[in-house]
Amino acid sequence: MSQKEIIRTKVKDLLAMSAGQDVLAKGWVRTKRGNKEIAFIALNDGSTIKNIQIVVDKTPETEPILARISTGACIAVKGSLVESIGSGQAVEIKANEIEIYGESDPMRYPLQKKDTSFEYLRTVAHMRPRTNTFGAIYRLRSQMAFAIHEYFHSRGFVYLNTPLITESDAEGAGQMFQVTTLDLNNVPKNKKGLPDYSKDFFGKMTSLTVSGQLEGELGATAVGEIYTFGPTFRAENSNTPRHLAEFWMIEPEMAFYDIKDNMDLAEDFIKSLVKYALDNCRDDIQFLNDRYDDTLIARLEGVIDTEFVRLPYTEGINILKDAIAHGHQFEYPVDWGTDLQSEHERYLVEEHFKKPVILTDYPKDIKAFYMKQNDDGKTVRAMDVLFPKIGEIIGGSEREADLKKLEGRIDELHMKRDNLEWYLDTRRFGSCPHSGFGLGFERLLLFVTGMQNIRDVIPFPRTPKNAEF
Repeated sequence: MSQKEIIRTKVKDLLAMSAGQDVLAKGWVRTKRGNKEIAFIALNDGSTIKNIQIVVDKTPETEPILARISTGACIAVKGSLVESIGSGQAVEIKANEIEIYGESDPMRYPLQKKDTSFEYLRTVAHMRPRTNTFGAIYRLRSQMAFAIHEYFHSRGFVYLNTPLITESDAEGAGQMFQVTTLDLNNVPKNKKGLPDYSKDFFGKMTSLTVSGQLEGELGATAVGEIYTFGPTFRAENSNTPRHLAEFWMIEPEMAFYDIKDNMDLAEDFIKSLVKYALDNCRDDIQFLNDRYDDTLIARLEGVIDTEFVRLPYTEGINILKDAIAHGHQFEYPVDWGTDLQSEHERYLVEEHFKKPVILTDYPKDIKAFYMKQNDDGKTVRAMDVLFPKIGEIIGGSEREADLKKLEGRIDELHMKRDNLEWYLDTRRFGSCPHSGFGLGFERLLLFVTGMQNIRDVIPFPRTPKNAEF
C-alpha cells in the first residue's frame, strides 16, 4: 500500500485508537534511543503533550535512514499501530517506512538538554515551541482564547474591535508608543519649533493604544454589553516578571451594571475560564503540575470552589498595618492613599484570607479619571481582583455617569479636553450607569500554567530592549 492511500493521523488521535491498523504519523523527533537490534523514536506533532513511540528494526535497509535521524528532525512514519509492550503508552507504531522531511544537526540543535533553563530558552524563543513545556503553554493559550469568546458569546455580548492606533490615553499615564510616518532625521516643525503633526499621516499626534476601554464604553452605551479582546501596548520601562510592553487584554463594558454586578461578572468569568482549562486541557495542566509546580491543580480547583472575598481598600490597609505591627515586613510602605504593591496584594490573598480577594473603594487620587466617585468624596467604585501567586489579575470599576463630576475630575488632573469630547458625549446624550473591567490575558495564563515569568506565556515577548523576531 502506498503512503498516499493512508491519511495522516495526529498523535493525539493515534494514542486513542485501537491496535491493528495501518497508520501514517508525521512530526518532530523528541528522542531516539535503542540497542543493536532495535531503535525507539519518540515522535511529537504538537497536537498533545504526549509522544507516540516509533519502533524500528535495525536492518541494512533502515540503518542509513536511522543514522540521519536525531532530535529535532522532521519525519513521516508509515506502519502498523500495535499494542505497546513497554510502559507509558497503550499503543506504538511498528514502522514499515520512514521518510525524512528535514534533518537536524545534532551539534547545533539548541534544544538538546533535558532541563534547559527558561532564561536560555528566551534567547532562542523561535525554537522553544518545540519543547514540551511551551507546546503545553501555547495549546493552553489557544484554548483560553476560545473559552473567552465562548463565554461572552453565550451571554449575548457583542465582540467590538477597538482601534490599536489612537490619540487618547485611556489611563492618563502617558506611557504610550508613538505612531508616526514623519522622517525622524528631518522632522517638520511648526512656528513654536515643535513637531508639526499636521504633516503626519493622521494629521495629529497618535499612539498605540493602552486600552480599548473608552471606545468600549461607546459600544456599551449603544448595544448594551460588549467585550474587546486584542493587543495593547504600554511604554513602561519595567523589567519585571509581571510586565510586558505588548500584551493582550479582555475588556468587557456593560450598560446598567453597578459595581456589584461588575464584581459578580468578574468572579463568574474567571471561575468559568479556570474550570474550562481543567475540563479541556487536563493533560497539559497535569504535565505542568508534575514538572514545575505540584500545587497548580489544587490551586486551580480551589478557585472554582471558593467565594471571593469582597474587601474595601481601607479595611485592607488596616489588615496590612496590623500585620506590620505583629512583625511582618514589607519592602514597600503601607499607608492609606498609597497604591498597593504586589507583595501587599499577595499577603492579603495568600496569607490572610487564603483565597482570592476583590479589593474595592480605592482612594480616587490613585485611580483613573473615569471611575465613579463615592459619596464620601475621597474614594471611587474601583475593583481589583487579586489572585494567589499573581496579585492583581483584573482591574475595573463602575464608570462615572455624571457629566459634571467627570468634567471636574478631568480638570483636576489637567487632562486635555479636546481629544475627549467624543467620550463626554456618552454622558451628554443619554448617560446611563455602566461598568467594566480589564483582564490581562497573560496574567490569566500565568495563573493557569503556574509559570513564574510573564515572558514565558506569550510566544514573542516585547520588553524593554527586546523586540526580537
